[in-house]
Amino acid sequence: MKTSVLIVDDNKDILFSVKESIESDPAYSVECAGSGKECLEKMKTYKPDVILMDIMMPDMDGFEVVAKIKADEAAKNIPIIFLTAKTDKLSKGIGKAMSVEYVEKPFDPVDLKGKIEKIIKRRHLYENNGPGG
Repeated sequence: MKTSVLIVDDNKDILFSVKESIESDPAYSVECAGSGKECLEKMKTYKPDVILMDIMMPDMDGFEVVAKIKADEAAKNIPIIFLTAKTDKLSKGIGKAMSVEYVEKPFDPVDLKGKIEKIIKRRHLYENNGPGG
C-alpha cells in the first residue's frame, strides 16, 4: 500500500520539486495544495498519511493550518512536517509544541523520505501498541 503525502506550499516550484522527488519512489502517492485554505478544503475528502507544509504562506500561515488540522477529530493524528526556510528558535518551539517535525529548505530528498518513513513507522507502532508501547 502506498504512503499518501499532501504537500502544502504557495511556491509552485517547491511543490513541483518536492512532488517529483517523493513520487520518484513508487511507494508514495502525492497530492498538492497551493495554500492553507486549499489544504483544508482537500482534507474534507482526502486523508493523507503525512502532510508536508510550508510555514510562510499568504492566506493562512502553516501554524494556523496545523492548529485547524489538530482541532479536527478526523485529522488530528495525521503527522505533519514543516518543510520550511523559517527555522528560528521561536518557530521551531511553536512547531514542537504542536507536535510537528521540521525539515529545512533547501532539503535533501533522501533525508526527507527518511523522515517521512520514520514518522509513518512511529505512527503505526503507536496505533498497534498504544501510547504505552
